[in-house]
Amino acid sequence: MKDQSISLVLGSGGARGLAHIGIINELERSGYKIESISGCSIGALIGGVYAAGKLLEFEAWVRAIDKTDILSLLDLTWRSDGLVKGDKIMDTLVQLVGNWKIEDLPIRFTAIAADIDDEKEVWMSSGSLFDAIRASISLPMFFSPVPYRDSFLVDGGILNPVPIAPCFNDQTDQIFAVNLGGAVEHGLFIEERHEEETDLSFKERVHSFVEKLYKSDEEGRSLSMYDVAHQAFDTMQGTIARQKLAAYPPDGVIEIPRNACGILEFHKAEPLIELGRQRARAFIATLD
Repeated sequence: MKDQSISLVLGSGGARGLAHIGIINELERSGYKIESISGCSIGALIGGVYAAGKLLEFEAWVRAIDKTDILSLLDLTWRSDGLVKGDKIMDTLVQLVGNWKIEDLPIRFTAIAADIDDEKEVWMSSGSLFDAIRASISLPMFFSPVPYRDSFLVDGGILNPVPIAPCFNDQTDQIFAVNLGGAVEHGLFIEERHEEETDLSFKERVHSFVEKLYKSDEEGRSLSMYDVAHQAFDTMQGTIARQKLAAYPPDGVIEIPRNACGILEFHKAEPLIELGRQRARAFIATLD
């Protein structure tokens, strides 16, 4: 199916979204032309970076960061509405990608967030790229919500983790969607990069605290309230994603298992990108 134009829908799912990078790379390698992107949460982040033509630079950066680097990007606020303010992450990405307006991007792009007062999706297809991304990635309890008119915006995944509808009016050949809430695959192993041991400084203790909030229950231990919140959010997104895909079926779906990694395990970039490549390659083979 070379030289076909596609609209690409990139779903939400935390660090699992690094698989989006491998998927995009494999689609391009196979000759597909991505002319439109609709993204939610991490899908909005990866999709926005790609639309700005900076995915190669972003991939090199994310492959190089480790747990300590990730910690340094967390401007902890300890506010009641969220653990992290998010300005440091956004400033770093602006320096890497540039301060784009969505309407000036060479590829059509829409980021999806959720208005928690009006209980509706907000589609952002104009204005500041990184303001839209910041709103779309505002994971409840982790990032502070983003003020919007007389309300607040949070992670679009709470309403639409696979936002297909924004692509309906695209004049492309096909719509492909990436669902990061795919079925659990037992035996799936994502290797973790080994890092040198360091003294447990204040920042390391904070990092340890954050890991405990969001680390998946892989060892059969009892669940904390944060484990429950994380898994409940994943379960909710998975259910909504299945409903959206059934109601608005795209031309093809690439599934990433929801147990591929924890929601904040961004230090596993290399194997997650490779997982995306493998799943995209298998998906493309079914189309030939």
